[in-house]
Amino acid sequence: MQLLPEPKNIMNPARWFLMAAIAGMGIVLFHFQGSTTETGAYGRSAITWLVAQWNAPGGAASHGWFILPVSAFMVWRRRRDLAAAPKRVAYAGLLVIIAALMLHWVGLRVQQSRLALFAIIGLTWGIPWFLYGPRVARLLAFPCAYLIFAVPMNFLEERTFALRLLVSRISAHLLNGLALPVRRVGTAIYSLRPDGFHFEVADPCSGLNSLLALLALTTAYAWLTQTGTWKRWVLALSAIPLAVAANVVRIVTIALVAEYIDPRTALTLYHDYSGFMIFTVAVLLMLALSATLNVPWLKRMRQWKQQVSNRC
Repeated sequence: MQLLPEPKNIMNPARWFLMAAIAGMGIVLFHFQGSTTETGAYGRSAITWLVAQWNAPGGAASHGWFILPVSAFMVWRRRRDLAAAPKRVAYAGLLVIIAALMLHWVGLRVQQSRLALFAIIGLTWGIPWFLYGPRVARLLAFPCAYLIFAVPMNFLEERTFALRLLVSRISAHLLNGLALPVRRVGTAIYSLRPDGFHFEVADPCSGLNSLLALLALTTAYAWLTQTGTWKRWVLALSAIPLAVAANVVRIVTIALVAEYIDPRTALTLYHDYSGFMIFTVAVLLMLALSATLNVPWLKRMRQWKQQVSNRC
């Protein structure tokens, strides 16, 4: 008797129908009953509230527009692994789905749209886990977790006093070291020269916005370019010192422009546009760090020792 080849692993049409039904219910749930926050302005849609936060003046959460395409690209890069992964129903994923739905209900009760958005992320991960098994869930874990960066975290600005204090303290030390005498009072910096400048390192200047955007960028870049786990962590967490350093440079240069050019220009034109320049410098430093991590230092050290021993 001749054995027939095993059929290819093709998705059951019933699963296609189930996926479409789940997507439809998700649209109904999160678009028509997704939010109880500021319903007069945004309605009851969690998605409308999210897009409004991305488009809010000041650009505190504007990087959210880039998170979804980057996450989709991460999934696309793993398309072959996802296709080859063994498929089976896993009831552990059903627990994630139930937990996400409960989180959405809590978000409605406490009027926190962010909880509904976290619930969407949980469903995005839990549904494939339930339908296709743990291997698919592992492959989708990071792309789904990366969606957290799309959730606006501007409420943290109210809790950035320690970060503002650190930035103002370092900036004051640098300015005094540059022979520009200043005095720091809390998060305010005062020039000690007659008719000198003074300004406050306010919440938007704390560096939180640039920190969140830079953290999202370095995390994606680390995942896409680094192979070792420790390299990915080092590159991703480098966003914290890079954001602080970039913001210190911005504060120092604002003070220099105010002192030697014009205080009004420093606190208006330069203040508004210097953030883009400083962020670009931080990105270049991130690229330099990535290149440094990829240098085979141990191999270079062995070659150097071999050259030294040959000369001796």
